[in-house]
Amino acid sequence: MNRLKELREDKDLYQKDIAKYLNMSQTGYSQYETETNDIPTEILKKLALYYNTSIDYLLYQTDERKPYPKSIVKPN
Repeated sequence: MNRLKELREDKDLYQKDIAKYLNMSQTGYSQYETETNDIPTEILKKLALYYNTSIDYLLYQTDERKPYPKSIVKPN
């Protein structure tokens, strides 16, 4: 199962709920879940924060669901 769908369903949410959080259409969000469209970096960041996980988890780079410790260094 797609990780985005799994995380969303674990919270008993609909695609339209996440689309609203991301300020986009349900159709646009659906294309991320079906992997029809690549997910922009800013959207990945928002989703990782929302689901309290890492971008690596969303992208299948790890099976560890918990997020990384927060960085104390701010990007320029």
